[in-house]
Amino acid sequence: MISYTTEVKDLTEDQLDGFFAGWPRSPSFQQFHAALHGSYRALVATDEHTGSVVGFITAISDGTLTAFIPWLEVLPTYQGHGIGSELLDRTLTELGTLYSVDLTCEENLTEFYVHRGMIPLRGMATRNPAALANPAG
Repeated sequence: MISYTTEVKDLTEDQLDGFFAGWPRSPSFQQFHAALHGSYRALVATDEHTGSVVGFITAISDGTLTAFIPWLEVLPTYQGHGIGSELLDRTLTELGTLYSVDLTCEENLTEFYVHRGMIPLRGMATRNPAALANPAG
């Protein structure tokens, strides 16, 4: 069974293992934990049998009008079971009073978000892989 919680401060390195597949370098545990803890909203999905986090979503926001979802990730072995949809739906519901909730995604993921009621927009970004080399974050 999968459970969902916003309690992220006591998560351990073992619980957060396996994310960021395909990244040039994974964030350190300290960076990952700090990002979860420092987000406006963070929601994690946990496999109650193993105690491992199997998915998560974060949102940053001004708390008044806008929010941005930088991360939504589900471990590959848990994909296709509705966990990502549940994480996104719960987060969008919670942020539903805001004017806008935006995110960027790879083109092959666009349909997932369209099916969840989001609309495609153009976005721009920069990436700094060197920032992942600093374990202190």
